[in-house]
Amino acid sequence: MSLDTLITHNTLARDAPDYGADACALVLMGGGARTAYQVGVLKAVGTMLAARAAAAGAQAQAFPFQWLFGTSAGALNASYLASIATQGLPALSQLATFWSGLRSERVYRLEAPGWVRANRVVAGLTLARQVRRHRALLDTLPLVDTLHHAIDLQGLERALEQRLIHTLGVTASSYTTGEHWTFCQTRPDHPVQPWHRPGRRSDFQPITIEHLMASSAIPFLFPAVPLWVEGHKEHFGDGSMRQLSPLSPAIHFGARRVLVIGVGQPQRSGMAARSAGEPTAGTIAGHAMASVFHDTLQADVEQAQRVSQTLARLPPGLAAALPYRPVEVLAIQPSFSLDELAHKHIRELPAPTRNTLAGLGALDTARGAAGSAASLASYLLFEPGFVNALIELGEHDAWRRKEELMGFFGTPEDLASGAAVP
Repeated sequence: MSLDTLITHNTLARDAPDYGADACALVLMGGGARTAYQVGVLKAVGTMLAARAAAAGAQAQAFPFQWLFGTSAGALNASYLASIATQGLPALSQLATFWSGLRSERVYRLEAPGWVRANRVVAGLTLARQVRRHRALLDTLPLVDTLHHAIDLQGLERALEQRLIHTLGVTASSYTTGEHWTFCQTRPDHPVQPWHRPGRRSDFQPITIEHLMASSAIPFLFPAVPLWVEGHKEHFGDGSMRQLSPLSPAIHFGARRVLVIGVGQPQRSGMAARSAGEPTAGTIAGHAMASVFHDTLQADVEQAQRVSQTLARLPPGLAAALPYRPVEVLAIQPSFSLDELAHKHIRELPAPTRNTLAGLGALDTARGAAGSAASLASYLLFEPGFVNALIELGEHDAWRRKEELMGFFGTPEDLASGAAVP
């Protein structure tokens, strides 16, 4: 990668719209049920900002993010927040209320007899029938219904019209062309133009439930979703596939500060070390899911921070002559293995799903495959026990970095007046 490419992808061009140093973007990575972790982080951030504003005697704060970008289930979180941005800061805790009411049955469905667990042939036939009916292993019509009831697309339009937010971006990967797309909804007079880079591009159009289903369509598990781009139809799957530069859309839109929340595995090898012998179906399935959701976040964040630090150290005259500005990036990821957390809640999976996957050997916890079983389950466990544990972990990690977060958001006076953060 050339130096110019590195800088272009990780810094803000000076000719980009300047919204001031206080304008902030939120980037949410994908990971199925694991993205409940993001809910905990944001809930804690909302509590911190509200408490600080009250202590300073400031009035209730507005919604803290001007741009929201999401991938896979992270796109669902970003869209939900954008749709209730008119509520202001309380929107962050409202997201936790939504997740607390989720169940796997409101996300996907798998019809299987109770005795499928005892026979791999029956388990295989059950999944084959699902594929014929739904073009994937799981029926996601429940998620369509859930999103239609939960996400107020007119509320998103109101937030854009009132300039409470500038952009909502949802990423998806095209099975048709192999390109990675960011679909953006902005206000009509927004100055940023769609971009086209090698392997990734954007299209400006109203975000719909179909975009969210496409972005969160985990390959093999959830069916592909058709979307119209540039006058023709392409089929899309999970936005985590081929996502090489997750920060790029936020920087392209002019964000000077970016808060990004991932759900990567800090200690995935910890449980894998307990396994022995040949890989089970669960091991292979877990590894496949980890590959789909391979988190490129850390590398992208490190590049952005390194280039921005270099620009900040340049002599003022030289820095002024360059066509780029530094971008402040704060990344938060789990401090504890989500596989290990999921292992404690595997029994909460819906019985048909649990029995079918166990019948195939994909949830084998009896032969040293606990780690792989938990890895697969962690993407499908939309159940209260696991969800609440993830939210608590997210809150814990955010409070542990309270000083860093509060410095990132500036002072209450900065946020109220729109002044630049020092």
